[in-house]
Amino acid sequence: MAELEGLEFGKSDFVLLDEVNMEQFMENLKLRFEKARIYTFIGEVVVSVNPYKQMDIYGKEAIDAYRGRELYENPPHLYAVADAAYKAMKRRAKDTCIVISGESGAGKTEASKYIMQYIAAITNPSQRAEVESVKNVLLKSNCVLEAFGNAKTNRNDNSSRFGKYMDINFNFNGDPTGGHINNYLLEKVRILRGGSEEMLGSLHLQNDPVNYVYTREGAASTTSNNDRSNHRAVLSALQVIGFSEEEIDSIYRILGTILILGNLQFETDSESVQVVGSEAVSHIAGLTTTEPDNVTKSLLYRTVATGGGEVIEKGHTEKEACFGRDAFAKALYERLFCWIVARINAVIEVKDYNPVLHGKNTVIGVLDIYGFEIFDNNSFEQFCINYCNEKLQQLFIELILRQEQDEYQREGITWQHIDYFNNQIIVDLVEQPHKGIISVLDEACLTVGKVTDTICLESMDAKLRQHPHYTSRKLTPSDKTMEFHRDFRIRHYAGDVTYSVEGFLDKNKDPLFQDFKRLMYNSSNPVLKEMWPDGQLSITEVTKRPLTAATLFKNSIVALVDKLGCKEPYYVRCIKPNEMKSPVLFDDARCQHQVAYLGLLENVRVRRAGFAYRQPYARFLQRYKMTCEYTWPNHLMETDREAVEAIVTQHGFQDDVAYGHTKLFVRTPRSLFTLEQERAALIPILVLFLQKVWRGALARMRCQRMRAIYAIMGCYKRYKVKAHFWEVERRFTNVRNMADYGKSVEWPTPPAALAQFDSITQQLHRRWRARQIVKNIPPSDMGEVRAKVAALGALSGERKDWGCGRPWERDYLSNVRDCPQTSSNFIRISKELRNKDQYNQVLFSGFCRKVNRFNKSTDRALFITEKHIYKLDPKKQFKVLKRLPLESVSTGLSITAGVDQMVALHTSSQDDVLLYIQRGELCPNQDRIGELLGTLIDHFTRSVATVRGCWVETGIGFRLQRGAELKQAKPNFTELAWLSINCSQ
Repeated sequence: MAELEGLEFGKSDFVLLDEVNMEQFMENLKLRFEKARIYTFIGEVVVSVNPYKQMDIYGKEAIDAYRGRELYENPPHLYAVADAAYKAMKRRAKDTCIVISGESGAGKTEASKYIMQYIAAITNPSQRAEVESVKNVLLKSNCVLEAFGNAKTNRNDNSSRFGKYMDINFNFNGDPTGGHINNYLLEKVRILRGGSEEMLGSLHLQNDPVNYVYTREGAASTTSNNDRSNHRAVLSALQVIGFSEEEIDSIYRILGTILILGNLQFETDSESVQVVGSEAVSHIAGLTTTEPDNVTKSLLYRTVATGGGEVIEKGHTEKEACFGRDAFAKALYERLFCWIVARINAVIEVKDYNPVLHGKNTVIGVLDIYGFEIFDNNSFEQFCINYCNEKLQQLFIELILRQEQDEYQREGITWQHIDYFNNQIIVDLVEQPHKGIISVLDEACLTVGKVTDTICLESMDAKLRQHPHYTSRKLTPSDKTMEFHRDFRIRHYAGDVTYSVEGFLDKNKDPLFQDFKRLMYNSSNPVLKEMWPDGQLSITEVTKRPLTAATLFKNSIVALVDKLGCKEPYYVRCIKPNEMKSPVLFDDARCQHQVAYLGLLENVRVRRAGFAYRQPYARFLQRYKMTCEYTWPNHLMETDREAVEAIVTQHGFQDDVAYGHTKLFVRTPRSLFTLEQERAALIPILVLFLQKVWRGALARMRCQRMRAIYAIMGCYKRYKVKAHFWEVERRFTNVRNMADYGKSVEWPTPPAALAQFDSITQQLHRRWRARQIVKNIPPSDMGEVRAKVAALGALSGERKDWGCGRPWERDYLSNVRDCPQTSSNFIRISKELRNKDQYNQVLFSGFCRKVNRFNKSTDRALFITEKHIYKLDPKKQFKVLKRLPLESVSTGLSITAGVDQMVALHTSSQDDVLLYIQRGELCPNQDRIGELLGTLIDHFTRSVATVRGCWVETGIGFRLQRGAELKQAKPNFTELAWLSINCSQ
């Protein structure tokens, strides 16, 4: 680290001083301040000097430079200690805390804000919305708490008048999931100006703090521009945190009430006290949504209960009324502040946390609390603040100095003891039971009768006169810096402080009358009602005497120290360089005094003589065992200490470590950093190895599952196949005995594997069923059946009615019923043609009308045998007009798709015949086209042709086309769709 900054900037770590003495320490501190190096290390402790100016060392580049780096890798910075605390929390799953200490004006509040900003910047890399929301609330809470809890003092422009300890909760990924804020002893406060005129008018206020008693003292130093921007920032922060418009309005109303209360005046009218002017009371009643009469009554009277349970009203004196007014205003502000803190906690607290599901919840605590104060007039508030700083200093001594040296002795490490001042004696002076100052104050407050501050001082003098760190004017009459019956002095670790005892008892008691509590509890405003739950008690209810302010504060500080003591601490020690708030002035005496009382020189000596890092052998081995071949994955040595020695020896750190009874001590951080670097390089390799092993295990498990799945699937598929067979067998068992041979039986849905098989099976069943039906048909009817089947195959879906449902007579000209007048003549002619042409079978005969190319039609008769097609003239005794060999009809046959009886016979000689089949008398509406077509197809299918181009045994092909031949023969049919029966091969 010393190599990162040049020698002209001094030593970046006080441990590197040539000699550890105050002169060299101050010389190095002053040099670094003058060179704008405001941060310096003492090991892991950061010493910060307030620069009193804005410095460009907190941007994104600085955050990236310190993210994930070790302390000594970069120059000293607040970010370095913040990152160290974050890494310790994340790596070791250990709660950590950052304690920021120093006197008022040393820069503690600013340091805490930079630390919070750094933690917010390095977390949540995946930008999860819920984590971003928590971060925003944590950051915005600073703005709100500063506005209500900080004030301008004569030593600090933005002095914290309350103590704040914030716990930030992190999940196992290191992302913030929530937090909790503890506040301690709110003292004097300021009220921001900057609101709009409309808002101020609604609160009955004016935009000038000089007009109000409570803000008049600091009004001259306030700048309106800053206040206006600050007001907008606070309002925005309240909205981001989640305060509703009603809650924000209630906050403004309470602030307005406090300001108006401060201006209330009282006057004595004969024997009673009255409020000067009724307008202020009306404003207070309106802002608090209470009745004006109840407000007046609470301000002027006190309701008390007698021993017999009787309730009486006791009027105030003018002094008592003023005291009650101020106590009421302070209580309003204090309860408002505590309510705001509780409201923020309700938003940021970790909700629905389950360690089993979400992993270990770790914490980083940030303490920003008022610094040590020495004013010209130090009262009860300064006494509590300085006691708090004594406790924090005692914690620092306990953890850094005493426990460090005690641990070396306990572990058997050779060590040269370093003397230091232990301020436990001063802590005991304040908090020791029965003898401490707080006990004396409580005893005086509980004593019946008129006990004054002077009597309380005399009691402290009597009990503490022998204490080396306590004195008063009575005990040292020659010390004229103190007043008789008023002042006492405590020799704090940070210097002597003289306190004025005036007002100690009143501030230590609970000075607020119960009437004010009941007034606020009965308000119509739900926020006010929530702030005053103790107002629900009636005046006759006996309650336990509340603890005094000093005792409550002591208990909270003891709890805070206990909370800090169980965490791994990181320190920021803030120093105020001058009283003039100058960025260039370095007051040597002032700074030397702070270095002395902060114990920084002793800290350097302990750090220089000690060890930077210590860890139990088991935990050290667990973290770094992968860096040594003898300890990975598990060692075979007798003890963990021997295994740790093997790690240290392999890396050559023997001269930089010491072995205790239970822990390993490492002197310099560089040795630890080397181990961390090697560990970081090995972790990806180990992770890959573990991933490989785990992926192999997962693959084997998946393979086993897949095998099991396929085995189950195979068994299930076989079962489904068998079940399907069983169901088919069950349904079709008796189909032979059914009238329809199973046509009405519904087939079960087959599994996917049997889809094709099911289709084939259903086809086989249909064939079998057809065979069973055909077997019962007489041989004489088989010709008709074959012809109908042939027609069905050719015309199904193409012609609506084709005579399927009637008997086919075929030879209609010989049928007496169809042709009663001409049948005898036709029978004679058919016999003559049989003898002449030697045909054996009549395929079709019937009357028709022939249409020629000139669209003229004549009656004719059509007679088709297996050898010829005859065109006959029925009017001339069925004279043969034309004889065509049946084989000549090789091109095809065309019929229409309608209900007419038109047919075109296409011949190979292109001498086509176009005619209409006429209906006979047997049935006037008979469609005989299907019969003609089916008979011809059946004949050509069954016959054997040996001449190429004629009808063949394999059947006839069909296609749908426009009848080109009919266009020539009959032009008015050109728009009809024709079914062409292709008779070619």
